[in-house]
Amino acid sequence: MNIFIAGLSFKVNDTDLAGLFEEYGPITSAKVIIDRQTGKSKGYGFVEMDDRTAGGKAIAELNGAEYDGRTISVSEARPREERPKNDFRGNRGGGGGYNRNRY
Repeated sequence: MNIFIAGLSFKVNDTDLAGLFEEYGPITSAKVIIDRQTGKSKGYGFVEMDDRTAGGKAIAELNGAEYDGRTISVSEARPREERPKNDFRGNRGGGGGYNRNRY
């Protein structure tokens, strides 16, 4: 079961997140998402647990709980959506508009 955690303190790291969820059962992984440009936490992360029962209990008990001075939101993670690929200019395809195909 993949679990999404939002509202994390920017001081929380992977080890802290793992420790929070290990109380409910064995975890496969814990990852706080880091901004590539700044190297700082984005305030959310993911925990993977093999045991769905333990994961469900963790979600039920931790959703809305206070952790490191902040109220966290915990839910089952949704599958990642496929997004259109950008070209090297940051465009997402399409075309049209003024000066089309003029560089």
